[in-house]
Amino acid sequence: MTVQMVKDGDPSWKPTFIVKPDSGCQGDGIYLIKDPSDIRLAGTLQSRPAVVQEYICKPLLIDKLKFDIRLYVLLKSLDPLEIYIAKEGLSRFCTEPYQEPNPKNLHHIFMHLTNYSLNIHSGKFVHSDSTSTGSKRTFSSILCRLSSKGVDIKKVWSDIISLVIKTVIALTPELKVFYQSDIPAGRPGPTCFQILGFDILLMKNLKPILLEVNANPSMRIEHEQELSPGVFENVPSLVDEEVKVAVIRDTLRLMDPLKKKRGNQSQQLLATKENPSDSELAGNTNPEAHLPSICLKQVFPKYAKQFNYLRLVDRMANLFIRFLGIKGTMKLGPTGFRTFIRNCKLSSSSLSMAAVDILYIDITRRWNSMTMDQRDSGMCLQAFVEAFFYLAQRKFKMLPLHEQVASLIDLCEYHLSVLDEKRLACGRRGTVGARPPSSGTPQEAAPAAQLAEGHPPPCTNSAHRLSHSRHSPS
Repeated sequence: MTVQMVKDGDPSWKPTFIVKPDSGCQGDGIYLIKDPSDIRLAGTLQSRPAVVQEYICKPLLIDKLKFDIRLYVLLKSLDPLEIYIAKEGLSRFCTEPYQEPNPKNLHHIFMHLTNYSLNIHSGKFVHSDSTSTGSKRTFSSILCRLSSKGVDIKKVWSDIISLVIKTVIALTPELKVFYQSDIPAGRPGPTCFQILGFDILLMKNLKPILLEVNANPSMRIEHEQELSPGVFENVPSLVDEEVKVAVIRDTLRLMDPLKKKRGNQSQQLLATKENPSDSELAGNTNPEAHLPSICLKQVFPKYAKQFNYLRLVDRMANLFIRFLGIKGTMKLGPTGFRTFIRNCKLSSSSLSMAAVDILYIDITRRWNSMTMDQRDSGMCLQAFVEAFFYLAQRKFKMLPLHEQVASLIDLCEYHLSVLDEKRLACGRRGTVGARPPSSGTPQEAAPAAQLAEGHPPPCTNSAHRLSHSRHSPS
C-alpha cells in the first residue's frame, strides 16, 4: 500500500522489486516483479510470508556480469562487543550478461540473481582453477582489478567495514535478549560466538549495499561434478578452500579458551628456571608460529569511537534485561516495567503510576498483535524501545530526538548506579559493621540538584558530549 502511494505521487519512479520467501535459502523461490500487485498473483504470501525489497538496478559489472560479495564476519562477543571481518571473501557471478530489468527479462534468474546454488545449474557456469577467473573468485582479485583502473581500494574497504559495524550494532540489542535467556549473566558456563555471512553488492558508484545477512553461511569447500549420467563426484573448490578454511581456522584460534592459560603456564615454567638454555627457550616458542597470520581483522572495538553514538538501543536493551526478573524470559511484565519507572525515578505529577500502567498496556497490546510468537505474554524489546522514546520525548521536550533518548538513558543509568552503590554499601555494613557513609560532598550534591530539576546528569555518554571522528575506518 505504501509503495503504491509513493508510485502514485511520483510517476517517474518505476522500481523493480525482488521478492524473497521468509526463512528461504540458496535462492529458492526468489522472483522479480514490476508492480506490487503482482505479489498477490503468486498466491503464496499467506502460506509462506516473504520479504520484498527494491531491486538494485545499477550494480557494478565485471566482464559485463553482475556479481555480489560474500564476506565472513566473526561476532566474537556481545558484551563487550567484538567484531572481526575476514580479509578475504568470495565474489559470486551471474552467468548471463546483465541488462537492467524489463518485463521481458524479469524471469532470467541467471542474469539477475547471484546465488551460487542457482547459477551452478547454468550451462555457462565456469569452474576455474584460478582465484581470479571463473564464476566464483576471491574478493581480493576483484579489488586488484579495480585498483588497476585507479579505484581507491582503501575507501571501498572503509565503506564495507562501516556497513558491517552498523549492521551488527543494529542486531546486538535483540541478540543480547536472546543470549541472556539461554545463558544468564554472571553464571559460569559456555560462551558463544557466531560466524555471519554478509552478502554485499557494489553499485556502479562503488557504494556497498547490504543484501542480506546469513546466520548459518555454507562452509562447504567442494562442489558436485557429474562424471556420467547420474554419477557425481565431490571436487574441491580452490576459491572456497582458500577463503573458508582460513576463516574457520582463525576463528578457532581466536576463540580458543585454553590459549591464555597455556601462555601463562609457559611463562611460569620459564620463570622457574634461572638460566634457561637456548634449546629450552626454543622448545617453548609459540605453537602457532608455523601457522599463517590471522586472516580476521578486528574492526570493533578498534573503531568504537566512530560508532558508539549509534549504540543507544543497545544501552536500552541493557536496561530492559536488568528488569526482566525471571531468568529465561524475553518479555517484560507489568511489575518489571513499574520497577523500572520507580528505580529510574521517571514518575512525576504529570506521569502517575496509573498512566504508566496504561502506557504499558497500550504499547504491549499493539506489539503483541503484530508478532506471530504468542508463547510469552508481556512487553517485548521493541515495545520497550517505543515506550522509552515516549518517555524521553515527555521529559526532555526541548532537545532533538537523539539527545532526548541519550539524556534519558544517562538519567536511568545514573539512578541505577546510585542504587547499586547504596546496596553495595548496605551489604558492606551488614557484613563488617562499618559506619554509615557521610551525607555527601558538595560535588555530589550538584548532580542531585540537576536531577531534581529534570536535567540529565553530567555524564560523558550524553549525546551532546559524544564526539566521533568524521574519518571512516581504513
